[in-house]
Amino acid sequence: MTRTTHTVALDQGTLDLTVERHGEQGRPFLLLHGGGGPATVTPFAALLAERHPARVFTPLHPGFAGTPRPEWLTDVPTLARAYARLLDVLGLRDVAVVGNSIGGWIAAELAALGGDRISSVTLVNAVGMAVPGHPVADTFSLTPVELSRLSFHDPSKFRFDPAALTEEQRATAAANQAALRVYSGPHTMADPGLAVRLALIERPVLVAWGESDRVVDADYGRAYAEAVPGAEFRLLKGTGHMPQIETPELLLPVVRDFAEAHAEVQARR
Repeated sequence: MTRTTHTVALDQGTLDLTVERHGEQGRPFLLLHGGGGPATVTPFAALLAERHPARVFTPLHPGFAGTPRPEWLTDVPTLARAYARLLDVLGLRDVAVVGNSIGGWIAAELAALGGDRISSVTLVNAVGMAVPGHPVADTFSLTPVELSRLSFHDPSKFRFDPAALTEEQRATAAANQAALRVYSGPHTMADPGLAVRLALIERPVLVAWGESDRVVDADYGRAYAEAVPGAEFRLLKGTGHMPQIETPELLLPVVRDFAEAHAEVQARR
């Protein structure tokens, strides 16, 4: 894994983006992490790069893992525009975008922007939509143990002891939570205007959902897929909110096969 920093320019100002990269050859993937930070996707990025093979680019959302966040960067649509510029800076084409949780929301906003650098988008237990009767759980009010119970099909395999964290790890976790709270917006992970933008997406989209997710349930996922023209919905058995952690071997072929199928379609156009 290598880590680099790239500067992108937006109307609001310039932004330094830290990017972790796994793999030196193969199809490019943009892998967007959720609220738990880059550690929630790093092992999956390495697995995807090794098995595919692929070049997997994982940006650290500004404010996470000790990275700076300028005061003007306060919402997901702006962050999506930054990642669109990042693809320009990196010179990537035929990119398969994959995002989990709030990373899925960012991926959806990125897809709605259009552009010809993206060939497909996979949303894994994404948040961001306002779905009546299916609210996103208020994770900020939960203890780590409570969040684990909502997030995993089998929480016993992912026991977490906050007392075991170092002071540095505690500070990083607190900074991650602070950044997540900013990006989540005033409606706690739900933007009432997102559905309108989802209807603009023209790229192939797969909505993959862990059946046991209780942060955002499967019917929420189905509503997400219905909001995107032509999107596919795939229910993943025996896994929860973060399949890339709980069942990476289950998620891997789903992500890989969708990217490959639609890269071929794009190439024929």
